[in-house]
Amino acid sequence: MAQIFPRWTNQTPRLITLGALAGLGATVFAVYWWASPYHTDVGYAPKQPVEYSHELHAGTLKMDCRYCHVGVEQGAFAGVPPTQTCMNCHKQVKPDSELLKPVRESWATDKSIEWKRIHKLPDFAYFNHSAHVGVGTGDKRAAIGCETCHGRIDTMKVVRQVQPLSMSWCLDCHSNPGPNLRPVEHITTMGWSADMAWQEQQRQIAATLNPPGSLSGAQKFVDGEYKTFATAGCSGCHR
Repeated sequence: MAQIFPRWTNQTPRLITLGALAGLGATVFAVYWWASPYHTDVGYAPKQPVEYSHELHAGTLKMDCRYCHVGVEQGAFAGVPPTQTCMNCHKQVKPDSELLKPVRESWATDKSIEWKRIHKLPDFAYFNHSAHVGVGTGDKRAAIGCETCHGRIDTMKVVRQVQPLSMSWCLDCHSNPGPNLRPVEHITTMGWSADMAWQEQQRQIAATLNPPGSLSGAQKFVDGEYKTFATAGCSGCHR
């Protein structure tokens, strides 16, 4: 009987198997890379023009974040402080320190210090800082604390990115913001934890975040857990 298939087709099952394994490996690698610090920038800590220690200023000295980042509650961006803010203290405190030479030069030349931005979002994602550090109205007002997104700044000699700032990370909070809400007077309090009374208030405040559209502000499930929607639709962040 004549041979129907050529001899090389005997290798076809092996080639298909190798191809499938290679495809699976590539998929695993792609998923790992997408969620890894290489893509999310978690741990990114660029060298700044001035060796500024948040551990010293926010931790040891207990300086309020808003002394330097004055626009966090009113503006879309937190911003960085002008040299004037640094010199308010350092005209008297360590005025001759070699580490502060770039600050003194900036002050003398009226040229801004070129700080390197750490937390970056893509242009297609809209983010308003003031909307997150103050939510709700009246006695139902609360805030998302600095450390929720920026980590324990008071322990960092060099500031680094601690959260992935990914869409899934944002949606985790937007779909259930309650656990991240705290009293507005504790926005900058590092290591703050909610007591039982505040946990109940968290749920009440979260329930007032009724979004436009078809999604309800809060749903209570059989087990007593709340599911809260902070925004409705894609246009909340993609405008």
